[in-house]
Amino acid sequence: MEIVSNIALITINGTLFHQLIAFLIFVFIMNRIMFRPLQKVMGERDSFIEKIKLETVDAAKELEHLTDELKERESAVRTKAMEVRRELEAGGSQEATEIFTSANKEIETIKENAENEINARILEARKHLQKESETLVVNIMENLLNRRLAP
Repeated sequence: MEIVSNIALITINGTLFHQLIAFLIFVFIMNRIMFRPLQKVMGERDSFIEKIKLETVDAAKELEHLTDELKERESAVRTKAMEVRRELEAGGSQEATEIFTSANKEIETIKENAENEINARILEARKHLQKESETLVVNIMENLLNRRLAP
């Protein structure tokens, strides 16, 4: 064995090979225990978020479709109301107003139902994301501390 008089952080001698092997084993173990499970959880979370984004876009398209349909219905009701008014000027005026009012109430009801459904889906998605993030935090803490945390 050779004695090196130069003091340095890394010296090229017989222990360099052993240090390299120990480092590679450490990297392999860290990859198996920590990095792979963490990457798996991150991938699952990303796919879940993407799924929620797609559902939100679909819900927005459905809302737009319902709004267009409501506009068409409103237009049809207005046309009908105008025809009745022209035919029955005196008595038809009040009837046309009632039809228009009921149509607006129906439109508002359908619109409120659609908004409530979208808000419920968003709330459900937020709750699920909260649960997922809590699970992810616990997993990360358990892996970092290398022990089981109390619930």
